[in-house]
Amino acid sequence: MTRRGLVLGGGGVAGIAWETGIIAGLAQAGVDLLRADLIVGTSAGSTVAAQITSGLPLDELFRRQVDPAAQAPELAAVLDGDALLELFGNAGEQASDAGELRRRIGALALEAPTVTEAERRAVIAARLPSHTWPGRDLRVVAVDAYSGQERVFDKDSGIALVDAVAASCAVPGTWPPLTIGESRYIDGGIRSAENADLAAGCTHVLVLQVMEIPGNTDLDDQVSALRAEGAEVEIVRPDEASLEAMGPNLLDPAVREPAAKAGHEQGVRAAAALAALWG
Repeated sequence: MTRRGLVLGGGGVAGIAWETGIIAGLAQAGVDLLRADLIVGTSAGSTVAAQITSGLPLDELFRRQVDPAAQAPELAAVLDGDALLELFGNAGEQASDAGELRRRIGALALEAPTVTEAERRAVIAARLPSHTWPGRDLRVVAVDAYSGQERVFDKDSGIALVDAVAASCAVPGTWPPLTIGESRYIDGGIRSAENADLAAGCTHVLVLQVMEIPGNTDLDDQVSALRAEGAEVEIVRPDEASLEAMGPNLLDPAVREPAAKAGHEQGVRAAAALAALWG
């Protein structure tokens, strides 16, 4: 039996715009990703996952990226990729395994000066057309800042959708870890920028990868494992025009319009190649 999995990776507000554009462009060209049986969203991808399953038409979601008057309010921030890599590298040198690395990054996130949780949560709430979990298999990934363990939220977790997405989008050192119950959570990208392994059991998997991190083989390893189980897997990454449109700071709200438009054009062009996978 065919089971389609859509994996939406992290990548800031630029990634939200690009993924929205890709999905809308593919739909315009006849490839409907909303037919997915499972959607895995991490960080920016969790926002997109919640948006496209909200019931709001893709055309309207796309308009909310490209029309400045319709864009949700965002807090300006700088994502310094080199600084983050150095931060994670330093933590990694002191960690004996992946769990300890995530705990060390969580500790750094808990100590970092940021805006308040309430301010950040309000931004996430404004992004989402619906604050109710959809009645389908949507999984949102975050990491417990204390234990370093991943947490996969879904409609049966008893956690508000806004909280799940805010936790998944809590970039360490930039946004505050989000309090849920007795713990606080950070960006699901600390486990993996895509978490494609959570699509295990799907026969056809499409991964939208916004960021390629030098030296990181997480996605390659996850895709290899999926293929070993018999799944057909394709990865779509930003093309040259999309990379230029997104620019170096993926958290810059100003790039939403060009990134979404570039993604849309890329989606239209990519449709023919992806039609066989998606059926």
